[in-house]
Amino acid sequence: MAAPSVEALLMEYAELERALADPSVHADAGNARKLGRRYAELGQVVGAARELASVRDDEAAARELASEDHTFAAEADELAARLPALETRLAELMRPRDPHDGDDVVMEIKSGEGGEESALFAGDLVRMYVRYAERRGWKTEILDANPSDLGGYKDITMVLRARTPEPDGVWSALKFEGGVHRVQRVPVTESQGRIHTSAAGVLVYPDTGEDADVEIDEKDLRVDVFRSSGHGGQSVNTTDSAVRITHLPTGIVVSCQNERSQLQNRARAMEVLRSRLQALHEAELAAEASAERRSQVRTVDRSERIRTYNFPENRISDHRVGFKAHNLSAVLDGDLGDVLAALAAADRAEAVGS
Repeated sequence: MAAPSVEALLMEYAELERALADPSVHADAGNARKLGRRYAELGQVVGAARELASVRDDEAAARELASEDHTFAAEADELAARLPALETRLAELMRPRDPHDGDDVVMEIKSGEGGEESALFAGDLVRMYVRYAERRGWKTEILDANPSDLGGYKDITMVLRARTPEPDGVWSALKFEGGVHRVQRVPVTESQGRIHTSAAGVLVYPDTGEDADVEIDEKDLRVDVFRSSGHGGQSVNTTDSAVRITHLPTGIVVSCQNERSQLQNRARAMEVLRSRLQALHEAELAAEASAERRSQVRTVDRSERIRTYNFPENRISDHRVGFKAHNLSAVLDGDLGDVLAALAAADRAEAVGS
């Protein structure tokens, strides 16, 4: 299928603008959110197209004036020199893009090999992503958490959300974070000062929720309710309001205890389950289309790592793209910009070459 023309995208943008100005459209919050994201995405294309057209028009006018007044020739040349960069930018924006780039993200972090040290590292990763979200102005919501005795996490599920629709949103930034993250350091539980290696697993998928194009049969679900608990296991609720849903055909388990009522927790857990099943379905389609697709690691095995956090050398290494930097402390404080940029650049280069 041929890519849409600039004119077609301009028409779609105008139609979205009219639709979003209609109060009745906002009665359906999900649809309004979807339209808003598409509008924001097309806004980049429209802005680049309008700037390119404006510079072309200005150059043509300057060339015409230069035939009568040579002082306009230099201005025409300056405008002409800007055109290649503007044309390249517009072409890049019009390339087919990940349809989920503007979506929010559900992130699951699980401790793996290494016992309590792995749980503490999982806690470090949680803090890293929360701090990064704060830097980006995003909101973070913890849906379910299983804390460890020393303050880490055995597993945790959270949602990272942009406050307003963004064409390059949370998924665009964090979609390559899924996999096994390895840490090398002296654990707090180590009395001999020896460096240990442990790992934690990260799973990310778009928070498509109600927009997910999947059907779920209630007969395929096992729903358990339990009492919500806070960090360290202390009770924060005297009723069985937390919900755990198991999707029997796939074995996927989703829990939510953040909401105030069992009904609300069930509704939110179902949204996360839909997102997870949608991501699974899309991954299966991608696997059929390409045997060499980039995949997330579902098992927390130290040997199948995507990134290493080396504390003695203050070094972070992403093994997929050969990225290395000696600013580990800053990265764990949320300064993820450079490593995420390296991953995005590698993905763009792969797309151009394919």
